[in-house]
Amino acid sequence: MISFGPVPSRRLGNSLGINNILSQKVCSYSCIYCQVGLTRKYNVNRQKFYEPDKIFEEVQKHLEKLLEKPDYLTFVANGEPTLDENLGKSIEQLKKFGIPVAVITNASLLSDSLVQKELCLADWVSVKVDANDEMVWRKINRPFHSLRFEQYKEGLLNFSLLYKGKLVTETMLVKGINDNPELLLKNALLIQEINPLIAYISAPIRPPALSFVEKTDEEAINRAYQIYTEAGLAVELLLAFEGVNTGYTGNAIEDIVNICTVHPIREDTMQELLKKDHADFTTLDILLQGNCIKKVCYNGKSFYVRQFNS
Repeated sequence: MISFGPVPSRRLGNSLGINNILSQKVCSYSCIYCQVGLTRKYNVNRQKFYEPDKIFEEVQKHLEKLLEKPDYLTFVANGEPTLDENLGKSIEQLKKFGIPVAVITNASLLSDSLVQKELCLADWVSVKVDANDEMVWRKINRPFHSLRFEQYKEGLLNFSLLYKGKLVTETMLVKGINDNPELLLKNALLIQEINPLIAYISAPIRPPALSFVEKTDEEAINRAYQIYTEAGLAVELLLAFEGVNTGYTGNAIEDIVNICTVHPIREDTMQELLKKDHADFTTLDILLQGNCIKKVCYNGKSFYVRQFNS
């Protein structure tokens, strides 16, 4: 349950995912587009989930099963990875493998100097910047009630000055919510202050937490690209499917469940994964009938996502 993949990443190449959040989703946000689903347990107080030694051991076992080393070890959790009180210690442990460590964070806890210090241990950090407008930020990210917009922005800017690794931003565009020219310009100006290596612009390509969420249209995406570029940002679009070349360990059930927990598996990717694990659709039927996963459709494509019993 701790490590999964590797999965093909549009940003990081071949990425071995690390889910350092125990069990069901724990997060400081409940983003309307989140591919992990709604947040059932809101939290902004850091706590211990897995011991760093346990994460190290699980990743070591996983790496031993792979034919090739991944490009990155990536903290991409079933929730917000910086809620893990042991994040810094885990990063330090994992760097012993000689593989770059990445963290994908919603940046909500960056006002905490300890979180900043721990993230500085990572080689690559992605921070979420969906809106430079409090009302829109609350509408799209739905933060925990105690979080303050100005505090979030201050944390972003302070961390950007402190961090010496590869810092990138990611903006998820949702149709009719944060994709108009005025909001895009305001966001570009904030990202300009952060001064990332790359400002990524993405759109939902997997089933979102809320069904009304729609991918923005091509015109809005082009407009966002122009506005960000004119602000002096190095911009990349994250709009394409990453491909079906997902890593495998030989245990089909574990591979499917572990990946689905944080990364919905598209139908064609599932077929390829079963083939690599020398399994067939009987394995898939067991997981579906046992309510471990469920099949959903989004934008004309079928996906398999993790299902947690209440």
